[in-house]
Amino acid sequence: MRRELICKELSYIICGILFDVHNELGKYCNEKQYGDLLERKLSEKRIKFIRELNIPISFEGEKSNRNRVDFIIEDKIIIELKCVRAIGKNEYYQVRRYLQALNKKLGLIVNFRERYLKPRRILNSEITTNY
Repeated sequence: MRRELICKELSYIICGILFDVHNELGKYCNEKQYGDLLERKLSEKRIKFIRELNIPISFEGEKSNRNRVDFIIEDKIIIELKCVRAIGKNEYYQVRRYLQALNKKLGLIVNFRERYLKPRRILNSEITTNY
């Protein structure tokens, strides 16, 4: 059984913008600089987004909410920006928690520190409908 990619056209456009950001700034900037340029490029393309949305408190007794998703695009795709040596399990699980908390199907994790940008798609398997 062949499955279609989730948000195929939108994720293609977003990846193109992410490549533009990486090409323009290189791999040695900080996360805020990448986020600022991404925000500008999304606005130029008239793509709707929310930046730095606080995630609802995830467990009883939590005193403050430190979890914040970097971008939600068109109310469909979560983007998490990173500037780390390598993406590990913690970053993957972070995006999974965000997808579950916000009831979204697709997340992209992007590490700008890499020489060649490779956005990674993370799916929330608990949601069965496609966008």
